[in-house]
Amino acid sequence: MQLISTDFNDGTCIPEKFSGDGENISPELRISGVPEGTTCLALIMDDPDAPQGTFVHWVLWDIPFSTSVFSSKNLPEGTKIGKNG
Repeated sequence: MQLISTDFNDGTCIPEKFSGDGENISPELRISGVPEGTTCLALIMDDPDAPQGTFVHWVLWDIPFSTSVFSSKNLPEGTKIGKNG
């Protein structure tokens, strides 16, 4: 399974637009290679080197297995949102 974003390159900083200092939205994420038999997906986006220790930025679950593209502006129907840090 692969999760990528076309909004920034691997190994680079996430643009300010996607931070609390910017628009506070998520980058678009693309999922591919979901294993056969998967019923739903979950996403936990944490920051292990945050100044105060690991910080949880985003928690989602019940993402439909057929989802291929989503963002905070475009969450698939039925997706649940958890609390962040």
